[in-house]
Amino acid sequence: MAACMKLKNLESFLFAVAGFTEPKIIFEQYETPAHIAAISLFTIQTQFDALEGKMVLDAGCGPGMLSLGAAALEAGTVIGVDIDDDALETFSENIQDTEMTNIDVVQCDFLSADTHRWDNYFDTVIMNPPFGTKNNAGIDMQFLQMGLTVCSGSVYSLHKTSTRSFIDKKVREWDVDGYVVAELEFELPASYKFHRQEAVEISVDLWKLSHPYTD
Repeated sequence: MAACMKLKNLESFLFAVAGFTEPKIIFEQYETPAHIAAISLFTIQTQFDALEGKMVLDAGCGPGMLSLGAAALEAGTVIGVDIDDDALETFSENIQDTEMTNIDVVQCDFLSADTHRWDNYFDTVIMNPPFGTKNNAGIDMQFLQMGLTVCSGSVYSLHKTSTRSFIDKKVREWDVDGYVVAELEFELPASYKFHRQEAVEISVDLWKLSHPYTD
């Protein structure tokens, strides 16, 4: 499948996207690097035709890196949801700056019961969920499960490569189809006071999960 934009142009577009002004550790807020976002979204479109013309949800969207990239690849509609008003304020500013018209922003807790109003609603779900460390153990798996619930197609999600065997086990437990589409290197810059290094390299997997009856 073709993409409406070259990979290098998509990455250049995403480099201009503003990130968190003051990231909050309670939400494990880390920016998705433009390079990672561009490769992930380009792969999702060119290998699976899962963005152009589709109804797309970005779960835990933060300032909107994945949402804006999906919109640039001509998603039909992108809905970005996040619990944090400050992140969504930056996201809204990014939408204005990029003049994207096919994005809606919703403030909500993606893991709340209210999210079930969207069951099977979206063609594609994209996410870079919290890693599930510190006080949020297991939240990454909760994001995956909710993503599968609200999606009629596939969920594409970024996770640390070190959790691959655990996610593979969960995929079998949930009786869904799931595999790693790509392995990428994620440069995580120092974002909080307890970080002692300026940046660390983390291997991340781009997963594709879907119910057995979907493509």
